[in-house]
Amino acid sequence: MTDASIGEATPACPRKSSLFELDARTRKRNAAEARFKIYGMIAVGIAVLMLVFLLTSIVRNGASAFMQTFITLDVTLEESKLDKTGNRDPEEMAKVSTFGYAPLIKAAMEQAIAKNGIEIEGLSKPDSLISKEAAAQMRNFVLANPDVVGETRTFEFVAASRIDGYYKDRVTMESAERDSNVSPEQLLLADALKEAGVLETRFNLKFITWPDASENRPEVSGLGVAILGSLYMMIVVLVLALPIGVAASIYLEEFAPKNRFTDLIEVNISNLAAVPSIVFGILGLAIFINFAGLPQSAPIVGGLVLTLMTLPTIIIATRASLKAVPPSIREAALGVGASKMQTVFHHVLPLAMPGILTGTIIGLAQALGETAPLLLIGMVAFVREYPAGIPDGFFDPASALPVQVYNWTQRADPAFVERASGAIIVLLLFLFAMNAIAIILRRRFERRW
Repeated sequence: MTDASIGEATPACPRKSSLFELDARTRKRNAAEARFKIYGMIAVGIAVLMLVFLLTSIVRNGASAFMQTFITLDVTLEESKLDKTGNRDPEEMAKVSTFGYAPLIKAAMEQAIAKNGIEIEGLSKPDSLISKEAAAQMRNFVLANPDVVGETRTFEFVAASRIDGYYKDRVTMESAERDSNVSPEQLLLADALKEAGVLETRFNLKFITWPDASENRPEVSGLGVAILGSLYMMIVVLVLALPIGVAASIYLEEFAPKNRFTDLIEVNISNLAAVPSIVFGILGLAIFINFAGLPQSAPIVGGLVLTLMTLPTIIIATRASLKAVPPSIREAALGVGASKMQTVFHHVLPLAMPGILTGTIIGLAQALGETAPLLLIGMVAFVREYPAGIPDGFFDPASALPVQVYNWTQRADPAFVERASGAIIVLLLFLFAMNAIAIILRRRFERRW
């Protein structure tokens, strides 16, 4: 090839004027990469906005559930109505029902109105400002302290749902005109009592400790029994799912022969992790309640069902953690004379522990928020009082946090919607705490090679 022929071929293959100059193909590729980054940022932004919107909505609707309106009254415990015999015998005094205490509360309310010089035209039933639970509250106090009969005692009663809703912008003067449970005059009385210091709205920690209440008393409904039920179930899940899941994972990953049978087990474990939770509820209903005869609404049954649902998650996470341990660790342990079991339990398992703990806590967090399987096994018991002691609590009727949320959203009173949002806040706090523990454990025990 001559120099002339080389010169003639040059125009057909144009050369760059500089190595740093981008050709059209490179510019197109870089533009596509830039667009992809923008799409990713937009997707992340939308996800964050939706999360912020969700959390803001929950907090806005549920924060008021932790506030409660109280009315403080001086009640005269008349002996003629509460202890006609004068013996101060609780058994005899227990014959007086809550209806016998209602007139005392009404008289105390009328006395407070007169004492503060409150006059409201057209006012009727001023004692309706107080929750119907007040009579039962006072009765329990008197039966526990029979010597107080005949004295004047100061009681702090929970205000009725409509009065409480008035100070949470759920009830207005306009809506009260159309409401059979409250009147504008009663709202005016509430304002007057608030100015006099008789009525007060403040933080209510008892929302966490109170048990549930009937459909017409949302102001005294709480999460106490539901939190206990969820706690019992999580204990059952932790005690059963962690050792069984870890033991199964160690066997499948370290000791089991690789054949069709173990391949079938691995495939089924992966499939079980994707099975809808309601299927586990049907399984628990058939086995633990209909066949084994365990009591309905008991945390032990809920814990067993959630254990079945959590096991695949723990097994998959544990096997992934065991696989992440470098083979050199096993080879080094075997090389210095350790047995297979010593290699696994003394070297491999401690290094895989962060992933195992993380998977376990994530599985527990998932089980804590499940509702469908618990509804199928009847974890919807209305428990007015706490179970008698922790040892017997596993077999006593109980509810659970997600089921409590579901039940409250089904009730007609708008106050229950507020309570349901407050319960969601509590549930989210538990989930955030469990995930934070998982992150701390991973960072604490994690080792890098």
